[in-house]
Amino acid sequence: MFLRMRPITALFLALGTSLAAGQDLIKNRDSTSVEIEAFLYASRVDSLLQQAFSPLESATQSDSTLVKSISEIHTDTLKKRLQLLDAKTPLNIVYSPVLEQYIRAFLENRRSSLETVMSRSGYYFPLFEEVFDREEVPLEIKYLAIVESALRPTAKSAAGAKGLWQFMFSTAKYYNLEVSSYVDERFDPLRSTTAAAKYLKKLHSIFKDWDLALAAYNAGPGNVTKAIRRSGGQTNYWNIRPFLPRETANYIPAFIANLYIFEYAHAHGFPPLKTQMLMAQTDTIRIQNTIHFEHISEFLNIDMRLLKVLNPAYKLYTVPAIKERNYVLRLPVDLIGKFVSKEAEVYAFAQKKFEAQQPPLPKFYKMDSKVRYKVQPGDYLGKIANKFKVRISEIKRWNDLKNDQLKAGDRLTVYTRNLEPQLLSNSKAATNQITRGQTYVVEQGDSLWSISLKFSGISVQNLQDWNGISGKNLKPGTKLIISKAN
Repeated sequence: MFLRMRPITALFLALGTSLAAGQDLIKNRDSTSVEIEAFLYASRVDSLLQQAFSPLESATQSDSTLVKSISEIHTDTLKKRLQLLDAKTPLNIVYSPVLEQYIRAFLENRRSSLETVMSRSGYYFPLFEEVFDREEVPLEIKYLAIVESALRPTAKSAAGAKGLWQFMFSTAKYYNLEVSSYVDERFDPLRSTTAAAKYLKKLHSIFKDWDLALAAYNAGPGNVTKAIRRSGGQTNYWNIRPFLPRETANYIPAFIANLYIFEYAHAHGFPPLKTQMLMAQTDTIRIQNTIHFEHISEFLNIDMRLLKVLNPAYKLYTVPAIKERNYVLRLPVDLIGKFVSKEAEVYAFAQKKFEAQQPPLPKFYKMDSKVRYKVQPGDYLGKIANKFKVRISEIKRWNDLKNDQLKAGDRLTVYTRNLEPQLLSNSKAATNQITRGQTYVVEQGDSLWSISLKFSGISVQNLQDWNGISGKNLKPGTKLIISKAN
């Protein structure tokens, strides 16, 4: 959202404006990005999802039959169908030549891709509908996720938007989506859909119109407000469309085109689709101790790839156990009972594996804030990494860097850490290097953050609480308590 050109969005928009048949949009592949080839979902880990969600039955049609079904789409018929859709939804669905162009382009150039997304929808749409019904969001907005991510829970854009609903980092934090060294809840279908529903609901409360809310989801409320002013106060999407950014001007037609094709799939020759796995055939269990997918896979005899498909939010394939957050594991229903009945054995098995593991598990860090750093003369990755207390590999991953070369003036995205590592529940406690009641005298240039780094297990919040400090400014000579007296 907010005008970051997503790969999937760019693909839809290119189809609607240039009718470029067979044009695949591919992102460069590295440690943080994924390859997106016009929604093809049958590569690497996603191959299992493709198999699990693929149709059990698929009627075959010859190319000539498909062409015939497309050529018989008359404009008058399309207008009548759009009128019927408009009557069933609070969205403003009206015919326009631009919309017809999108519909024809998708049908002619992306039939196989649409079939893939349709098979995937059998897993995700019931979840979307349940959340939207609870949050009082029109159920038809579920089709927005096709434009955003092609229903890929791990979709990533070059601008940093992630997940089914393509949340940017700041928006994700605002809607309580956790981003940490272990977890990115933008990839969690349930949590991200709930956040998207709340955000869309907020936008609707601002504009009192769902079409404008959708436009604001893409461009941001500010750009929609500007378009309303430039249009002379119009509050209808189609009237302000000429004044919106180009991507957003094409965003709603792409959304409605997908809505139409899904609703009239049978009329356009798409075969009936069935999925082998539904969300209702899975369930979740709260994790009590940190556990890795490999441990679960080995103990429950479940394919590791399926675990990754069902639990896309866990970046390191490890489910952490943190007091402040309830992390859950999604499993097929028939394995939930086995996990629960042998839960103690599962955790004991995982603990034994962890103890033998080299190197040990990384600490759990929350990502505190996003910083845009301008490279200075003489800077190099190691220097910048040390400055922000992050790893060189992380800076390269966040910025899609292929090598270590930097130029003065380059701008880097850095996620600074909230340096309050929380011990995972099955990790051994760190050695206490501080005596009880110990104090520290503040020196010139000290900050609460720099002091916390000098002592094992001490956080900025600890220093504030123990010393009654509300701010972070310190005076040299001040004596600070750096451990509890008891």
